[in-house]
Amino acid sequence: MPHSQTSAPRDSLAGVRLARGASPWLLPTVATAAVSLLRARRSGAAKAVAAPATALAAGMLWFFRDPEREITRGRVISPADGVVQSIMPWKDGRTRVAIFMSPLNVHVNRAPLSGTVTSVEHVPGGFVPAFNKESENNERVVWHFDTELGDIEMIQIAGAVARRIVPYVPQGTKVEQGERVGLIRFGSRVDLYLPEGVEVDVEVGQKTVAGVTRIDRD
Repeated sequence: MPHSQTSAPRDSLAGVRLARGASPWLLPTVATAAVSLLRARRSGAAKAVAAPATALAAGMLWFFRDPEREITRGRVISPADGVVQSIMPWKDGRTRVAIFMSPLNVHVNRAPLSGTVTSVEHVPGGFVPAFNKESENNERVVWHFDTELGDIEMIQIAGAVARRIVPYVPQGTKVEQGERVGLIRFGSRVDLYLPEGVEVDVEVGQKTVAGVTRIDRD
């Protein structure tokens, strides 16, 4: 049966389910919008600020949303919402599936398989657009999961706007398939490396939903 996963407590605001790690960006924006709206009747300056501040706060709420998902059954499921940017055979026999995440996507990433997190490594780097080939050298977090298929590597890559990747679980944690494992703030990319012999069941240009879209083929 499909199942939905929950994780450690996350941020919330006015009943909206938000990603953990949203508060440092979201709370100042919402506070500015609220104050400017309260003062708008008495101050022309506040009135001028109210509309863009409210629009920005609404945008932030949308960006940091973290909806519950019914997790799909399958060996490997998508770790990210987005669009399949490329599918590349690797020299060691693995296949890399790169998923580009626009600012409109949910940016909470999920475990592609059940297993144990054997490594979470932060690698400093640049911040060019995630769809650019040069993004190979961007800021990133490299994950390794010990799974029934062996070692699975997943890389969260920061984009031109994203300046922070927030891992949710440390090395040694046992995770369920589809469990939330981290957040990338704003546009970015997630690369998933499938082991040799695992066939890909998505195509370049296809939309993916984290925890829902199956990546491999039986």
